[in-house]
Amino acid sequence: MRVNQPAGKYYSTDYLKKLCDLWDFRGSGVTNMHGSTGDIILLGTTTKQLEEVFWTLTHDMGQDLGGSGSSLWTPSDCLGQSRCEYACYDTNALVYFLTNEYQDELH
Repeated sequence: MRVNQPAGKYYSTDYLKKLCDLWDFRGSGVTNMHGSTGDIILLGTTTKQLEEVFWTLTHDMGQDLGGSGSSLWTPSDCLGQSRCEYACYDTNALVYFLTNEYQDELH
């Protein structure tokens, strides 16, 4: 499963704990942080667990699934103005906008 990374890849420890607990419970516990698509990759589960993971991520954790396809990969950004004094624009805001604007193409 691909899980959309937050803008700038800022995670709270609480979020990471919930994600790891979920994957230990519903999957293999094996992850790939920011694979080739930029998403968090959750490796190894069974088909009957997929809907349970999807529900927990989207409804309980307020998280969107990532994705890639022939039309668009999940947008990713650098830390931008949140950490770089030379940033010319708010990269986090741009990725948030692009993700919402092109959500249908992502999935």
